[in-house]
Amino acid sequence: MGSHAKHVSIQSSASPGELKSSLLLILQRARIINLDELELYFGGEDVTDMVGFNSPRNEMEALSSILTAIAKLEGEHCSTTALQELRVVAVNSISELGEKFKEEKKVVTQSSCEQEKGLQQWGEDQGVKSQLEISYFEGAGRGAVARQDLRIGDIALEIPLSVVISENLVHEYDMYSILEKVEGMSAETMLLLWSMKEKHNPDSKFKLYFDTLPEVFNTGLSFGMEAIMALDGTLLLEEIVQAKEHLRAQYDELFPSLCNDHPDVFPPEQYRWEQFLWACELWYSNSMKIMFSDGKLRTCLIPIAGFLNHSTCPHIMHYGKVDSTKNSIKFPLSRSCNAGEQCFLGYGSFSSSHLLTFYGFLPQLDNYYDVIPLDIDVASNEDCEHTDPTSDWTSHMVRGTWFSKNHGIFHYGLPPPLLDCMRRSRSPFLQSMTLTPENLEIELEILRDLCSMFRRYEGWTRRS
Repeated sequence: MGSHAKHVSIQSSASPGELKSSLLLILQRARIINLDELELYFGGEDVTDMVGFNSPRNEMEALSSILTAIAKLEGEHCSTTALQELRVVAVNSISELGEKFKEEKKVVTQSSCEQEKGLQQWGEDQGVKSQLEISYFEGAGRGAVARQDLRIGDIALEIPLSVVISENLVHEYDMYSILEKVEGMSAETMLLLWSMKEKHNPDSKFKLYFDTLPEVFNTGLSFGMEAIMALDGTLLLEEIVQAKEHLRAQYDELFPSLCNDHPDVFPPEQYRWEQFLWACELWYSNSMKIMFSDGKLRTCLIPIAGFLNHSTCPHIMHYGKVDSTKNSIKFPLSRSCNAGEQCFLGYGSFSSSHLLTFYGFLPQLDNYYDVIPLDIDVASNEDCEHTDPTSDWTSHMVRGTWFSKNHGIFHYGLPPPLLDCMRRSRSPFLQSMTLTPENLEIELEILRDLCSMFRRYEGWTRRS
């Protein structure tokens, strides 16, 4: 990392400008530490290209890690004025980031939330602690707003495990003894089949929760013919079709045999294909992966928490672990949320096609994870004397060039590993990119190939 590896010293008498400069140096390293695989791919081999802003996710993770480090130092040593002021600068940077990527959603005051309020009251009776209120938002449906000003580290929501729907719950029902004998049966599928039946149980502990669920989820999995026709020729349609074919095959493996063999446990009227698809959409769009105290990662439905909407720059990022001391799941804030402001949850680093297919919405802002995988078959050259770091990538992709920091010659706003792969397929012993006639001829060939390749994805890559 060269010059970026030197220590950062913060003087107790540091001025605001010096504190900002110190934070920037720390932030540059934190950005690199918190890079994910996608950001590494598009960043290339030169670390100096990645010390700047990479994505909202990376920036939030970097700033959050700095706050964690400051808190640790304050715990190990006496809290100094410099550390306190550095913390203020970091918190302000998070606020500025939130403002930059703020998503405006207007509350629909005339919409009733009586069922949701009933569920909230039930949850609080069961031990749920919430600083959020359920509201309807224009163009987004239900969401959660802060009841009061919440700051970084505040717990917006705490859900006891007693109201979490997880695989342990199915063990208490008759269907478990049947399903555990089915070859290849997963815990997730058991939960899906359980929810299809429990939805109709008037005595269910979770009746209020099921009553708040929509009759139609409107994800890509339930698109009608008009929407399918509009998507003709796109990669999104291909993704939706493949997902539905997979689900249909899964359904056909289970039904009607389960209904025929155990009609009392699996009533045919409750296990039709349409109901199976509804349950799939429920679990795709509302479930969360939670790490339990035994170290096992389980897929769960978490009443009330499922109302929180996704954002490119969410307030809540770290929530997937059970607090063993409280036997609950906590949702702490990574950035502040003012009273009356919608509180967003990070669903994960997903492409817009994935969000539309499995969640039923498109992000309001640019999505850094909108990538197109490329089918490039280039034989490896084991005899190459020079091995570039970017040659380690075995699969390639592209995304909007407006995310790139370098649009000059030899870069074009495209990922370095892709360009490196294409160059080495033509010149395995390529040492450096300089303005020589030979190199320029290679570049022209690559650009022609890229133009031809991108025409196939034109309908997908065009920005709306």
